[in-house]
Amino acid sequence: MAVNPDIVGREYPPESVYEVSREKIAEFATAIGSTDPAHFDGDAARALGHPDVIAPPTFAVVIAQRSEARVIRDPEAGIDYSRVVHGEEKFVHRRPITVGDVLVTTSYVDSVRSAGGHSMVSTRSEIATRAGEPVSTVTSTIVVRGGE
Repeated sequence: MAVNPDIVGREYPPESVYEVSREKIAEFATAIGSTDPAHFDGDAARALGHPDVIAPPTFAVVIAQRSEARVIRDPEAGIDYSRVVHGEEKFVHRRPITVGDVLVTTSYVDSVRSAGGHSMVSTRSEIATRAGEPVSTVTSTIVVRGGE
């Protein structure tokens, strides 16, 4: 079954908040092999002008994927998760994600196209503070493999 192209333009508004903690940043930084003290030590981050520990730039994917999952679970999308592979990820940051941030994400389906019997679904997740301050934009493309 092909992905439904009618989902293009669909908006998935925030369902919940993501509270950024020192522990989550440290876990992510450790998982990617970061040794940057600004990801672990508040004093090191403050010495660089940040209010507290900052997340590695790719940490935004943790927050974005929680929202993007709603696109995949949307029954009208026609996406079979067992056929999904990661295609591409891009980040635009307006400021670092910091310990204590309380963030919300709105995701959009920007395009659905066919390529070689597969469907390519591109989403955009706008991450902001609850007060509406833009923090990061994550664009993602998944490939939904076609039938055998």
